[in-house]
Amino acid sequence: MGADVHKGEDRNGDRPSGGGDRPSGDAERLSGGGDAVPAGDAVPAGGDEPVADHEYLSLERELTFLLRRARANQGEMAREVHPDLESAAYGLLVRLEEYGRQRATELAAYIGVGKATMSRQLRALEDLGLLAREPDPADGRAWLVDLTDEGRRRVTHVREARRARYVSQLSHWDRREVAELARLLQQLNGVIGK
Repeated sequence: MGADVHKGEDRNGDRPSGGGDRPSGDAERLSGGGDAVPAGDAVPAGGDEPVADHEYLSLERELTFLLRRARANQGEMAREVHPDLESAAYGLLVRLEEYGRQRATELAAYIGVGKATMSRQLRALEDLGLLAREPDPADGRAWLVDLTDEGRRRVTHVREARRARYVSQLSHWDRREVAELARLLQQLNGVIGK
């Protein structure tokens, strides 16, 4: 699993202007001046106090890269579902596909937005024909939101195509490595979400 997932890109995701690829292995990292520092050593930030060790700085760099890629991928997947779909709304559709109909307040809490923002996003998704609202039988003041048949068909199609890409891109990985990566990401999400 030691492949350099972003070979040929610098920390900002740009291609280097020349001079070949910069290694991003575990045995070195770049400090402010571009000097390699052995793993486990702390780098002072303008003072005598160590700020962090190599492993955590490497983690921060790789997560930043992963999140930037994930945002770009989410935008692509949203457009594949519908050309007019906002990137942020894609997560709502995936949540509804996985868990079925829910209250708008539950979706707002899951995504981490306020009622007004959620209401606007849901209205836009309704206008695109991707979801529908119906009164909650348990509480007449609340609404349940669910994918329409067309919404479910489109989201399922995009997610299956994305999974096929993962299978292709990671075909040289052992399935146990894929499972371990998923487990570690789940564990990380649990810690970060607290």
